[in-house]
Amino acid sequence: PTIMQESFLNFLWQFQYFSKIGLQTVGGQPVQVIRPGLPNTDAGPDFSNARVVINHVEWAGSVEMHLRSSDWRQHRHQENAAYENVVLHVVWQHDQAICHPDGTEIPVLCLEPFTDMKLLENYRALLENLAPVPCAPQFGMAGDIHKRQALDKALMNRLQEKSSVINELYRKNNHDWEETTYQTLARNMGFKINAEPMLALAQSLPLKIIQKHAGSLPQIEALLFGHSGLLPANSADAYVQALQREYGFLQHKYQLESPLAAGQWKFLRLRPANFPTLRVAQLAALLHRRKNIFSSFLSLQKPEEAFSLLRTVPSEYWLEHYHFGKVSRHEGQLGRESQNNILINSIIPIMVAYAEARDEPSHIERAVSLLEAIPAENNKITRMWENIGLPIKTAFDSQASLELYHRFCTPRRCLACPVGASLLVRNRAQGEAPR
Repeated sequence: PTIMQESFLNFLWQFQYFSKIGLQTVGGQPVQVIRPGLPNTDAGPDFSNARVVINHVEWAGSVEMHLRSSDWRQHRHQENAAYENVVLHVVWQHDQAICHPDGTEIPVLCLEPFTDMKLLENYRALLENLAPVPCAPQFGMAGDIHKRQALDKALMNRLQEKSSVINELYRKNNHDWEETTYQTLARNMGFKINAEPMLALAQSLPLKIIQKHAGSLPQIEALLFGHSGLLPANSADAYVQALQREYGFLQHKYQLESPLAAGQWKFLRLRPANFPTLRVAQLAALLHRRKNIFSSFLSLQKPEEAFSLLRTVPSEYWLEHYHFGKVSRHEGQLGRESQNNILINSIIPIMVAYAEARDEPSHIERAVSLLEAIPAENNKITRMWENIGLPIKTAFDSQASLELYHRFCTPRRCLACPVGASLLVRNRAQGEAPR
């Protein structure tokens, strides 16, 4: 990896990790930073609302960061009016004077002479470590407060990302929370392998049609199985024949079009308990038991309430089958691991999405409390974190650690992680003059 990146320069400026002694522009004008400004994640200069004193004159405006001064022209900022209010150009190396359109030269602060090289060495050590978690060798040196901050930040990123997917469905569903919850639940019950066909099934079979038959589990099964394409074309099974007849009638009644094809579903290398046929039967039982699933989900206070809601028993046929025509006795209910999965990946993100849409943070607080009250997931990533010294006790911890790994560790965004940032400066002597 490249030793120096612009993200490192941004880090130095945002947290002011450079010497202020004799701080001056490349032209020799003294500089005092009153406020570094706010990081800008949108188009335009890197920091907005900054305040700096240059040659005893106070300026308010934006600050732009580059590795080299000449990057300004390479990025064509001179053609963008958004950069006309830049009051300071902060660079690592100065190689070219840059002017505003009116011809006035933009003051340049070169940070290299004012930066403790120990910071750069620590940064390079992080980037060059090929371990899945770059800071693994030093992770134990990080303070507990930084580890907690990293988990908190990662969890909120994960919840917001999941809720954004739900909010997109919500917009597509004409702001109907019940329909959105139904589609989210269906996708989740596909459990990765069959998530997409389950979502396609829910999107092509509106909830309002299913709700008209909420009192009849056989009719809900007929709608779901018939429209899924999972029903065998020719079968001597009386149950299958009954579903075919019922679906034929309901399909004509509601003019249902574009049923799914059987080939869209995957059975290979799945345990029978995860067969899509059984998952569709379980979804049918849940929709039969609860007409208003969104309001049921939104009102949950404790995990036990969610488990009670999800503890649905499918019809008698699906207590003796995993697939059509193949007898095999089993419990038929969603297991506790599957219930936890739905709580984590459907119910809690729906709460967060609703909280953001309605600006009601109390739902986010309840969502976090639910995560803290259920056991952690167990997978290779959570085990990896435990091996390097991060306790994973609850679903809050496991969800946060998954996000921490995928969003920060894998792309080497160490500077955006509280743990990585703290390790970067741990050996930096306070007030030490730059080398």
